[in-house]
Amino acid sequence: MAIKKLDELVQIATSRGVKKIVVAAAEDDHVLNAVSSAKKAGIVEPIFVGNTEKIKEIAKSESIDISGIRIVDEPNPAISAKRAVEFCVTGEAQILMKGLVATADLLRAVLNKETGLRTNDMLCHIGVFELPAYHKLLTITDAAQNIEPTFEEKVKIINSCVKCLNKLGIEKPKVAVLAPVEVVNPKIESTIQAAMLTQMNRRGQIKNCIIDGPLALDNIVSKEACSHKGIVTDVGGDADLIVCYNLDVGNAIYKSFSYLAGGTIAGNILGAKVPIVLTSRADSNRSKFMSIVLAATN
Repeated sequence: MAIKKLDELVQIATSRGVKKIVVAAAEDDHVLNAVSSAKKAGIVEPIFVGNTEKIKEIAKSESIDISGIRIVDEPNPAISAKRAVEFCVTGEAQILMKGLVATADLLRAVLNKETGLRTNDMLCHIGVFELPAYHKLLTITDAAQNIEPTFEEKVKIINSCVKCLNKLGIEKPKVAVLAPVEVVNPKIESTIQAAMLTQMNRRGQIKNCIIDGPLALDNIVSKEACSHKGIVTDVGGDADLIVCYNLDVGNAIYKSFSYLAGGTIAGNILGAKVPIVLTSRADSNRSKFMSIVLAATN
């Protein structure tokens, strides 16, 4: 199933019932607006952990209705992250969202070996883009979490992202492994890893998807480019997921899609016991809302 617009995720999320979302350090106007929109859409029921006085001030100035919403007063952002994680550990919340707390403090609470949200999977970032120039949603990994993932870690990242896409109804996501060229070059490590991942997929070691690589970006997004270069591929020109070599590459693609290609992003951190909504203040209100929606589909 091809999903062409982020709005289609709203239908998927609402079909799965209302999820409890807990926001760490919720005293953030952008976050409160996004959560309010998701609540009005019948997608989430929020719990706010943070500075109660500031939350109420923002709600009043932004005309956000917070009546009936549980607020846990905790002025210290780092401690609010720990308390928000506790709600997820006990099952009282199914989604964790970052508010006005440092990412490092939030992830420290998430990764705590005794009280956190660790699983056997590794944390990774998935960015789901709606792009004017592409015929369906296009996702990328990893643009925000892992700096220089090893080959073994890339396998785990792909598995986590494929699970996420499977939950969106994409039964066999087409996974393109990005490299600067579409042939294996022993001097370019990204091409070697791409070929290995492709072969693992063909041997059934990475399941529920179709992997091809190495593929340059033009091959990934354009069937015409594949035709010109004589590349026979089921993935090229129709990719669902782009796997980037490292954070340098992933972040550059992410921001190019956002700022140059007019893309709208929904992003989550995967691999914990619950999906994590970790947005940037530079993200649009729609992106923040859609990031909550994406988490609610998992």
